[in-house]
Amino acid sequence: MVHFRWRFRLARALAKHHYLGEVRAVGEQLFYAITEGDGDWLGVLVFCAASRRLRARDRWIGWSEEQRRRRLPLVINNCRFLLLPHKTFPNLGSRALRLTLDRLSADWQARYGHPVVLVETFVDPEQFCGTVYTASGWQELGTTDGFGRVRRDFYVQHHKPKRLFARELCRNARRSLAADQLRPALACVEARTRPRSSQSPAQIRSLIEHLKTLPDYRVRIGIYPLWSLIAIGLLAHLCGAPRGPKEWSLFARGLSQVQRRALGIRRQADGYPAPGPTTFWRLLARIEGDALEKVFLQVQQQIRGPAPPGDLIVLDGKEPRHGGGHAVLTAVTVPSQHYLGSALVDQKTNEIPVARTLFHRLDLDGRKVSLDALHTQDQTARELVLEHGADYLLTVKDNQPTLRQRIETLVPAPPADFSPSGGHGHLGGPA
Repeated sequence: MVHFRWRFRLARALAKHHYLGEVRAVGEQLFYAITEGDGDWLGVLVFCAASRRLRARDRWIGWSEEQRRRRLPLVINNCRFLLLPHKTFPNLGSRALRLTLDRLSADWQARYGHPVVLVETFVDPEQFCGTVYTASGWQELGTTDGFGRVRRDFYVQHHKPKRLFARELCRNARRSLAADQLRPALACVEARTRPRSSQSPAQIRSLIEHLKTLPDYRVRIGIYPLWSLIAIGLLAHLCGAPRGPKEWSLFARGLSQVQRRALGIRRQADGYPAPGPTTFWRLLARIEGDALEKVFLQVQQQIRGPAPPGDLIVLDGKEPRHGGGHAVLTAVTVPSQHYLGSALVDQKTNEIPVARTLFHRLDLDGRKVSLDALHTQDQTARELVLEHGADYLLTVKDNQPTLRQRIETLVPAPPADFSPSGGHGHLGGPA
């Protein structure tokens, strides 16, 4: 017996004695019953998840392959529309469809936790004309390729293409689906989708060639070479996956067998396995950080080229969410966001001496360097100018009243259009 967990009635007349009656959710489908006032059924509409790939629909929306994968739950399919032929009357189909679409997004959100913005359907041209959809404002997008699903991921060509119709449920739905960022009300859909690497096997093998120079801390290499584990973490970062051993393990499970093979994972009886969290924990505990940073800089150089010489170099410290209380001081360029280096700030010290040590690993000659108020120190400024040939931009806050007063007295105010990265002369003094 099917258990209907969610039902209610719509107190809105379809016609004088006809109603859009019960709405039932079964699995991942919504059933809308068209009933008379006495509960006698006239028909039913069924909505389910959208088709994974439709060439005409995807071209009409204009989204990318990755956007389609992450935003497809915002599209649903009207997979069934039945009207009992001996009980129908003129305009029953278009009226029922209109009232259903008016509430469809709200019903889907109440049941599955997110709205929908677009609905699609198929019409068999050998049996129907699709007039009810055309009359309700649906747009015909073309025909399918004539394949039918016989198992979850297996399709067979039946040589009977269907006409494809679609309709936006809200204004500018297609524009929203193809936008760089989803609206806040829709963003929850992407958050639920597990990030997936889109790198091809050739790109992964190219990345592996750089990582193979890393010294391995293990005497005996098992299923996962060191460069394979590092590459998984890097691929996870490139596609915005959460950080940490558990998250990397989940990300690795989402990689295809072809991608795992390209990573250099050794084949087992059941294929190419994915490493678990314990493997990544051991990696993070024993990997040599300086050697890894050198490799990352080489990869960045190959992919993005050198950092623009006119960019401002910014040093900033952050405490990772799962960093055990340690902070990391990182140097990046602005606005190009090139990574230059980083250093761990031990709990027994602060960023000031760590920043001075990091200066020696960076090429600062002729560059402009910016640090926050914590680093507004005589020695820091002196080392930047005299030892490294850099100009500096140091911040002064209200909790440094003496220094702030001296600056206001001795240093003229900068022009209104002053830019730290612009050509306004020497910055080798506090500002």
